[in-house]
Amino acid sequence: MEKFKESIYKLVVETSTNLPNDVRRAIQAAKQKENAGTTAALSLATITKNISMADENVSPICQDTGMPTFKIKVPVGANQIEMKKAIYEALADATKDGKLRPNSVDSITGENSGNNLGPGTPIIYFEQWEKDDIEARLVLKGGGCENKNMQYSLPAELDGLGKAGRDLDGIRKCILHSVYQAQGQGCSAGFIGVGIGGDRISSASLAKEQLFRSSEDVNPDETLRKLEDYVMEHANNLGIGTMGFGGEATLLGCKVGKMNRLPASFFVSVAYNCWAFRRLGVTLDATTGEIKEWQYKDGEEIKFIEDEVAAATEEKKTSHEVVLEAPITEEQIRELRVGDVVIINGALHTGRDAIHHHLMDHDAPIDLNGQIIYHCGPVMLKDEAGEWHVKAAGPTTSIREEPYQGDVMKKFGIRAVIGKGGMGPKTLKALGEHGGVYLNAIGGAAQYYADCIKKVEGVDLLEFGVPEAMWHLQVEGFAAIVTMDSHGNSLHAEVDKSSFEKLSELKEKVF
Repeated sequence: MEKFKESIYKLVVETSTNLPNDVRRAIQAAKQKENAGTTAALSLATITKNISMADENVSPICQDTGMPTFKIKVPVGANQIEMKKAIYEALADATKDGKLRPNSVDSITGENSGNNLGPGTPIIYFEQWEKDDIEARLVLKGGGCENKNMQYSLPAELDGLGKAGRDLDGIRKCILHSVYQAQGQGCSAGFIGVGIGGDRISSASLAKEQLFRSSEDVNPDETLRKLEDYVMEHANNLGIGTMGFGGEATLLGCKVGKMNRLPASFFVSVAYNCWAFRRLGVTLDATTGEIKEWQYKDGEEIKFIEDEVAAATEEKKTSHEVVLEAPITEEQIRELRVGDVVIINGALHTGRDAIHHHLMDHDAPIDLNGQIIYHCGPVMLKDEAGEWHVKAAGPTTSIREEPYQGDVMKKFGIRAVIGKGGMGPKTLKALGEHGGVYLNAIGGAAQYYADCIKKVEGVDLLEFGVPEAMWHLQVEGFAAIVTMDSHGNSLHAEVDKSSFEKLSELKEKVF
């Protein structure tokens, strides 16, 4: 059992830090067809640099551990109780070593367990088979993309697509609608798994199960294969693009499965996964617990060139580049426009769900006037001297802060917020009234941004847990793109509008 635990630990670390070959090839293909010199091309270059840095540093590709989901096949008679204990221990060890962010919180109190363990965490599915080996597969699916999962009950009326009936064409409409609604908030370009039939629970489970398939496999069901091909072609014509900035790459993979259903029910579930598709597996010797073979590592391995970001930035000549250092004035903010590239030096303060909720009714622990808030839940490690170090620090999905953001900015004089996926009309209105700006960082690029953080100055409200605390950072060369400005402009609203128009063109029956 000790060797089994060591093997599971290796699986967890490798899954967190090293993307599988099929995912790398999908990202490379998207990068090659993207138009040079665009914001989307710059984003993909940042993504590929981040993948290289994670390889080199053996550190998390994305700071969001997400929900660890194990799928374990065992020989008849295997002790699943002891195996589960070993998986728990391996997950806790990987968290302690900074390979995962502590990500399991009590649903009522919000208290973080600190080790990724708790009721329902992790998810482990055991299945017996007649082989002698053990097969262990793992998906680390982040919260941002998890929030973009969808479930439809047919028949349904879908915005832009009209009636979706209980047939293959209705399924087609549901899948396209799910891709449209995700926009850039799920860290597009992404992968989707689709589950057709079952009940509400089994349908959603079937959709997630499709994420364990290679993105390059061929569906043995000819009808579903044609549906997958159709979705891949037309989803990428919506123009949502990487991070929702617009562009050619919106979807990197689509896998569909089906099961029988009740006559009265017809569910279509879609599990959305971001570009940081952390999914690996191992075959283990059932006697020794040692790794015999890695899965998803077949075929050509893509190694990305680390200087691609600089090259892509050089190509993007049309952008206005501005250097900001807090405290920032309203006049500086009013000069910024959507599309500008902002380079941040100096102070930066993290704040996400718990912090925003707290600040609505309490004073801030520091003076935030003229400061920048970063929607980020980093992976942090404390050394023997008691100093904190950032192991991963990409942005979280900003739309969750929509109820609070504008009020918090006005209350404390905050001039800029950084996140991913954009925010809504309430925040846009506040940016105009107050003189604020929204900056979009590249979702999942946890190593790229961690490299920009030169020092951790301190932390407040650590009782909320590591991801939700307010970390005070010193940064250098931290790049982000203005996607919402103080003049009422929002790139996110523009892309949403244009992609909706393209979605509406697909309402006519196809299948």
